[in-house]
Amino acid sequence: RMNGQPKIAIVLGSGLGGLVDYFEIKEEIPYAEIPNFPESAVKGHKGSWIFATMNGIDVIIQNGRFHFYEGYNMKTVTLPVRIFKELGVETLFLSNAVGGLNPFFKVGDIMIINDHINFMFDNPLWGKNYEELGPRFPDMTDAYSPRLRQLAHQTAEKLGITLHEGIYVGVMGPNFETKAECRMFHTMGADAVGMSTVPEVIVARHAGMEVFAMSVITNLNLAPVQEKSTHESVLEEAKLVGPRMSKIVYEMISQL
Repeated sequence: RMNGQPKIAIVLGSGLGGLVDYFEIKEEIPYAEIPNFPESAVKGHKGSWIFATMNGIDVIIQNGRFHFYEGYNMKTVTLPVRIFKELGVETLFLSNAVGGLNPFFKVGDIMIINDHINFMFDNPLWGKNYEELGPRFPDMTDAYSPRLRQLAHQTAEKLGITLHEGIYVGVMGPNFETKAECRMFHTMGADAVGMSTVPEVIVARHAGMEVFAMSVITNLNLAPVQEKSTHESVLEEAKLVGPRMSKIVYEMISQL
């Protein structure tokens, strides 16, 4: 049921499904129709695999991701990334909603991820390595493509959109972080905290794919302005910022 030969894949995070509106959908397959494929039960994640085009460019869109906190193991969480690679994808775009740890960030800001800290106490590459999928010890020095980060800044400047760059710390969840945990993450050098993305990036880099990831700051997690967080408030803020993020990704892809 796949149309074309997409080299680009996009993983849509919480509340950021509006990007789909920028593409011409050729085929949409609900996860439930894909044999042996897991399903996301998280509100804000639709759960479908989309083949689409934009100005003649073929893309695959994962509309709703799987999370470690849902009880899936890391191999299952990152299964879509493995499928992307098998289908010929070379570049992976990821989006997510995060809590801000940088005191200069505001709710509604957009952050490009330039590095990460894996605080999930697990790794999708744990266990036997299959050389046909990637090396035993993949390098993560430039896990987030410098080329694509530069392109994002240039694109955002043309659109009049302000971008930050920062370090993302990935945690297991599903509870939001305590004040003490947020102080610790900030001391470690993290600018934002979330419950996804890190496993997918590790597998994508293991497979030799170029990676770009962008976050919307949906709540502030660092005292003295730490706010009580709810999933509903995260989704609402992500939907407000989503159109700006979508414009950036749309323009970036059109230049690749």
